Amino acid sequence: MTIATKTVAQAPIVRVFPISEMHWETADPFLFCAHHLDRYPRSNGQMGPDASLAGRELGSDFAGKDGWRMYHGTRIPGFPAHPHRGFETITLMRKGMVDHSDSLGATARFGEGDVQWMTAGRGIVHCEMFPLLRQDAENHAELFQIWLNLPSHHKMVEPQFTMLWHEGIARVEVADAAGLVSRVRVIAGAFGDTPAPAPPKNSWAADPHNHVALWAIEMAPHAALELPTPDATGLNRTLYFFAGAKGGGGVEVNGRAAAEHAGISVGNGALRIKNGATAAELLYMQGRPIGEPLAKYGPFVMNTAEEIHQAIADYRRTQFGGWPWQGDDPVHPVGQGRFAKHADGTVETK
Repeated sequence: MTIATKTVAQAPIVRVFPISEMHWETADPFLFCAHHLDRYPRSNGQMGPDASLAGRELGSDFAGKDGWRMYHGTRIPGFPAHPHRGFETITLMRKGMVDHSDSLGATARFGEGDVQWMTAGRGIVHCEMFPLLRQDAENHAELFQIWLNLPSHHKMVEPQFTMLWHEGIARVEVADAAGLVSRVRVIAGAFGDTPAPAPPKNSWAADPHNHVALWAIEMAPHAALELPTPDATGLNRTLYFFAGAKGGGGVEVNGRAAAEHAGISVGNGALRIKNGATAAELLYMQGRPIGEPLAKYGPFVMNTAEEIHQAIADYRRTQFGGWPWQGDDPVHPVGQGRFAKHADGTVETK
């Protein structure tokens, strides 16, 4: 595929900043991005790791001992029941599976390229567990979880989630002048004439005027890629170079070298990436800032401190609908395939 581009001045590089192994800095309208990469051992037959858990801070295991983490799980890795209000979570699965359950009675298993887009709105409790399904081999898990803010008039909308199954997410192949190919998965926005699946109706991304884009980019060695230039100004645009050789094998963005894994903030204009000597992967995030005051407290994101106090009080009083599941870390049977059961009883299977 060739992307038609107008003659546009190159976007200035606002800054290049380091990214940690897990938590990355983001810009409005995004709140947070975590890159989880865990090389779990074989399953113990109960979807937990076939390894000793001695020496781990169970309940809050983030140290990465032996290349993997239990997070807040004590039997199975993951994040047992916890609340959210006032924003959205976008979970991009690259490897492994997630078992989701929530206070609305909805549940799902998804992974291997699927995306779950959850609008927390006025409040939801959910769990995200990482079941280890293979006893005959290691269980690697990799995902991005991105938090996207909601504007004040949508912070108290009805909670819901939307599944973007990998079969329905467009994958664009772009060849440069030398015939070297880059591949782009279009998760939000549009890449040239290729649109992403529709986001939830109350999302900041649902209004095209906000130019929200989320693209996962793979580049062949030495490939060049020019991204479509948004027909708007005042957007926040960030590239994250997160996979590929460091040093001489890094990338260049509009002529600026990023030798180490890094975030690259750019201004208005054309954006050209030139890869180094090894395959590389990048995540691109773009959007018009919401530009409203932020009040944050753990899993709650509102506009004022008073609204945060109200969120805490509401959660203590209602548990955002209660928890209909046995235990705070439910998982599905080993043989369960990918599916989603929504709060209205609708079931999707893959």
